[in-house]
Amino acid sequence: MRKNSKNHKANLKKVFLELLKKDEEFRYEVMGLLGYKEIIDEIRQLRKDFNEFVKLSEERWKENEKRWEENNKKWEENQRVIRWLMVALQELKYAVGVGFEFYTAFVIKYILKQKGIDADIRTHVNLPVDGYKEVDVFCDDPLIVAETSLSLRSIEEAEKKIEKLELAAKSAEKLTGKKIFMKFFSVEFATKEVIEFLREKAQEKK
Repeated sequence: MRKNSKNHKANLKKVFLELLKKDEEFRYEVMGLLGYKEIIDEIRQLRKDFNEFVKLSEERWKENEKRWEENNKKWEENQRVIRWLMVALQELKYAVGVGFEFYTAFVIKYILKQKGIDADIRTHVNLPVDGYKEVDVFCDDPLIVAETSLSLRSIEEAEKKIEKLELAAKSAEKLTGKKIFMKFFSVEFATKEVIEFLREKAQEKK
């Protein structure tokens, strides 16, 4: 009997240990009986909260990823629009600037005609002197150079343009071996201060 009792206890122990290893619910029940129920409940709640947090984080990450993709698409589209606008503005600026050069050439041609001179006036000319010197308006016979500007808002800007005109005149004389017949500086818009400055410069050249 004692031997059978020992075998029975051994079998129960074996079954009990197997259940502890394999049956999670049974393991929790045993731990509860041993006084760990509150700890187990807290662990279960923490696991539940953690799983919910992970799930919520994944959802938020997917939402943020979608927003980032949308923002990237908007950014790329905006960049394309900005690039297009920059090119368009450059083309417009060039067109307006070239148009003003043609207008200046027309005025110079009219002044020469009043003097009985029929001359070939060209615009946007590169003079092959010391590399290349760009001149807005040029005439070879009689020798004329002109610089143009759409806008001058300071005396400093005006001084730089006048300096460029003087350099263009010297380059033209060096290239052709002739003396300058006329120099023109044409500006579409200038402040009162700049206009007065240009008048004074023009008087000095007379």
